[in-house]
Amino acid sequence: MTALEIELVPCLSDNYAYLVHDADAGLTAVVDPSEAPPVQKALAVRGWKLTHILNTHHHFDHTGGNIPLKEETGAEIVGPGKDRARFAGIDTGVDESTGWTFGARTMRVMEIPAHTSSHIAFIVDDAAFTGDTMFAMGCGRLFEGTPAMMWSSLSKLMTLPDATRIFCGHEYTQSNGRFALTLEPGNAALVARMKDVDAARAKGRPTIPSTLGLEKQTSPFLRPNSPEIRRTLGMEKAGDVEVFGEIRRRKDVF
Repeated sequence: MTALEIELVPCLSDNYAYLVHDADAGLTAVVDPSEAPPVQKALAVRGWKLTHILNTHHHFDHTGGNIPLKEETGAEIVGPGKDRARFAGIDTGVDESTGWTFGARTMRVMEIPAHTSSHIAFIVDDAAFTGDTMFAMGCGRLFEGTPAMMWSSLSKLMTLPDATRIFCGHEYTQSNGRFALTLEPGNAALVARMKDVDAARAKGRPTIPSTLGLEKQTSPFLRPNSPEIRRTLGMEKAGDVEVFGEIRRRKDVF
């Protein structure tokens, strides 16, 4: 089986869509197209025909390209089955019980609510498309959930292998890393990572994908049990959910 090709497509000011191409089956999906033109250009450059549109959640900056791309190509729109009413043009609703077939592969669908109530991730081979739930060194705002819900969702993602590549919805890494350093300046892995991130961004290069293993080492949102973070927050005896909630609250005003 030929490895999937994954191409990052910058959209809007800081969004990423992703082309996922199965050469064996002649299929190409786009994950979270916030607008059509950059996706259309990327498809033309590679000579790929769009067959599927995958949405992790309903926000317009992840679905704005759905209808124009569907009208142009006839691509099937796949999204959270529990939230069909908020997806214009959705054809197929999926959840953890259904998964989704892409060529000869079965994509795993993981339900990870909190940023939105029906947010999902698509997981295939060593890639996880996490939308706005898990970012590089960050997590999404809690628009439709609680700290406990988001911590549960992140904990589910953390059960994946450490080598899993994380393809998230935005280029927020540099800002997230600067925030992380206010909580855990003694984290050598974080300090080293930020040097790489700053160098990449200075050259206009993306910092995505990362790996789950690296996120576990450097993202404060995955590290509420870190003794240094707990000391910084003055929450040495608090539970993980409470510490996570305070990290999220501080990031909201950072």
